[in-house]
Amino acid sequence: MSETNKPKRHERLNAVKGMNDILPADSWRWEWLEEKVRHLMRCYAYQNVRTPILEPTALFVRGLGEVTDIVEKEMYSFEDRLNGEALTLRPENTAGVVRAVVEHSLTYSGGQRMYYMGPMFRHERPQRGRYRQFHQIGAEAFGFAGAEIDAELILMAHALWAELKLPDVELQINSLGQPPERLQHRAALIAHFESHMDVLDEEAKRRLHKNPLRLLDSKNPAMQAVIEQAPRLIDYLSTESLVHFQQVQSILTANGVSFKVNPRLVRGMDYYNLTVFEFVTTRLGAQGTICAGGRYDYLTEQIGGKPTPAVGWALGVERVLELLKESNPEIVPAPLNAYAVVTDTSHLARAMQCIESLRQQGVSVQLHASADGAAGSMKSQLKRADASGADFALIFGQDEVQRGEVTVKALRDGAGAQTSYPMADGATWAQFLSVKRTHHG
Repeated sequence: MSETNKPKRHERLNAVKGMNDILPADSWRWEWLEEKVRHLMRCYAYQNVRTPILEPTALFVRGLGEVTDIVEKEMYSFEDRLNGEALTLRPENTAGVVRAVVEHSLTYSGGQRMYYMGPMFRHERPQRGRYRQFHQIGAEAFGFAGAEIDAELILMAHALWAELKLPDVELQINSLGQPPERLQHRAALIAHFESHMDVLDEEAKRRLHKNPLRLLDSKNPAMQAVIEQAPRLIDYLSTESLVHFQQVQSILTANGVSFKVNPRLVRGMDYYNLTVFEFVTTRLGAQGTICAGGRYDYLTEQIGGKPTPAVGWALGVERVLELLKESNPEIVPAPLNAYAVVTDTSHLARAMQCIESLRQQGVSVQLHASADGAAGSMKSQLKRADASGADFALIFGQDEVQRGEVTVKALRDGAGAQTSYPMADGATWAQFLSVKRTHHG
């Protein structure tokens, strides 16, 4: 081929900053965690829901609140060039699940318990455990007003940490009360911060009359003393709100779950009421929250549905996986059962018939293949078999195929031991291959 006829080599394209590929060397950890979560959700009778990644922008503006960092600074929003509709890549999924509940009238026949897994998007500065495309696992319960459901969701998350063997995870809880109580507290907060205007930064001044509760989240060192002196919401709670909060604490205590009441815990969305909580760790630096949630009894109405009590949480998958790498290094991928060595390409049809039979019995088998299509020597294939991590090598050599057999060679336990089995009767010896080495998960 002449130089002029060669295909043009284009400039390499890379992933968007903060949106990362999850490669096979890491994806097994994701699968392992997801399976743990699915089992947990089954134990608590929560069912899976899957919502679109794209939602109407108004859903998040109405649900999260206009004066929030997410809506003001972090959402990936754009106008659909075909019809002009304002759309947003979901920055969180509670609002989307609520929209689905309303749109499909899911609570018409009673309460619903649901969970989800998937990617979210926020335009943030990428850092450890925090990316522009990140992943959440969440659980939501609709139609239950009692404190026992708040506690159930907290207990579920606590059970997950125990199953994952994550150390140094602290539970912090608070109550935001009900809207009338927050209005009284809001007025007191505004009056307090207005008397310290000289200390407030520009961001705090801008938010003071729109969302003064958000000032309690400020990390500005110059404001911390004034924040500590601010009126506490818990002092404005009604008897009913206090009883609800006490019931949550009683259930947690009865189940041996330790917690800290944090009166400054307010969460980043406007839709919460009554119980809010966070699970935090000191092992991830500034990004210490790995799971957070609370009750949001009024969000369904904001999104156009009938009044529906609701509570839920979401955990950051990347952050949990960061903790797992540090605290539970013995987790390893499930080993490959067998690696198939075929020394002559003319034997591939018979060998692959046997391999397919084994796979249908649940045995994982990797077939040797080369870039040039050549079979390769027995020695080189066995070397590849050993490097694959497989427990056994399945040798389909000239002699074996002529006898209608396969030689099974142990590569790990009892390495070097060999046994021959009939190729046509893989179902009878498949179980021998699928007894895996001890591994976590």
